[in-house]
Amino acid sequence: MADLFDSAASAADTPSLNRPLADRLRPAKLSDVIGQGQVLGPEAPLGTMLSSGSLSSLIFWGPPGVGKTTIARLLADETDLHFVQISAIFTGVPDLRKVFEAARMRRQNGKGTLLFVDEIHRFNKAQQDGFLPLMEDGTILLVGATTENPSFELNAALLSRSQVLVLTRLDHDDLELLAQRAETELGRPLPLEPTARRALLDMADGDGRALLNLIEQVAAWKPQGQLNTDALTSRLMKRAAKYDKSGDEHYNLISALHKSVRGSDPDGALYWFARMLTGGEDPRYLARRITRMAVEDIGLADPQAQTLCLNAWETYERLGSPEGELALAQAVTYLALAPKSNAAYVAYKAAMAAAKATGSEPPPKHILNAPTSLMKDQGYGAGYAYDHDAEDGFSGQNYFPDGMERGAYYVPVDRGFERDLKKRVDYFAGLRAKRGKN
Repeated sequence: MADLFDSAASAADTPSLNRPLADRLRPAKLSDVIGQGQVLGPEAPLGTMLSSGSLSSLIFWGPPGVGKTTIARLLADETDLHFVQISAIFTGVPDLRKVFEAARMRRQNGKGTLLFVDEIHRFNKAQQDGFLPLMEDGTILLVGATTENPSFELNAALLSRSQVLVLTRLDHDDLELLAQRAETELGRPLPLEPTARRALLDMADGDGRALLNLIEQVAAWKPQGQLNTDALTSRLMKRAAKYDKSGDEHYNLISALHKSVRGSDPDGALYWFARMLTGGEDPRYLARRITRMAVEDIGLADPQAQTLCLNAWETYERLGSPEGELALAQAVTYLALAPKSNAAYVAYKAAMAAAKATGSEPPPKHILNAPTSLMKDQGYGAGYAYDHDAEDGFSGQNYFPDGMERGAYYVPVDRGFERDLKKRVDYFAGLRAKRGKN
């Protein structure tokens, strides 16, 4: 599992009892790795590559503590490649040149190199391009690790020469198996009641390395009997949830919140709203996005939704955190339960597309003002029908450029307040057709 198990000291260099538990449990072969069956299984991408002897350069994309570093080390062992590990955070261009030159010398002596680059997304485009010639001529087999979306963080040339493999957070069963291995290594069970044990696994939040660090703390205690959940949590500080306000997790969670609202699930929406708040998201960002949801997904099916969101936003500004966050939660709940319509949003996009397509077509002259005699002579305002003087207060005249086919952009849905708006749209369309106006 594990970049978990990456340690500067080897087993031979450090007495077993003094070595960190994560290092002592480092897998010796790929079959020992916990989890990641979608990558390592016999029919999975990496398993297939190894069985066919056609291993290519790889990018491991996944959260911390799920096995990126250790899988790379074990790949080197399985393929008889020399393993070199660098971190993009601490490696500059001069260091890269030394690594590349050593790999070339190694190749001349008949030994290949598996170059593992941790945090590869930290390298800029020029540095990423530097790997390409050595990948193409076989000097190195590159294995990069990143917690960020490679589509956004790595350049296209590097991605085209690599296969991206997604590593996932460890689930409860994976963490339980890891805990059992730790207990075997320690030679005794953890002094925890079942509910406390579950709480310990939850604290790890899918990160194997974090779990082993927590287990080391628990194992050092000498309690009288087994600890319950309260006793455990009072001694351990709960890990902060993984949340990068500028990274993938930020966009994933706001997408989950938005789609839960759109899907009329207030419980799901409140959960993702709470996840973002507990991760440290700025409530003002959430207020802005919630208001956007009201405009995009509720629209005129419930015009009050937008007003309620703006009021919740203002309430937050007046009260601050944490009191003001309740107003935002109320807005989220209201939006999830409101009738949904994106008709105005669709109409806006269609009108924008038409505006771009028709360029600088002028308005028809009959709806232009004519403040000067010259403009009157040019026909400005000629034939304009003042709607208040027309029957039913509706003239039905044309408001599109001359020669342009009339657009029908706004198509209200038969939900919420838009039921009434649909009746109005149909009513005016009927009058327009009756009077023979386009």
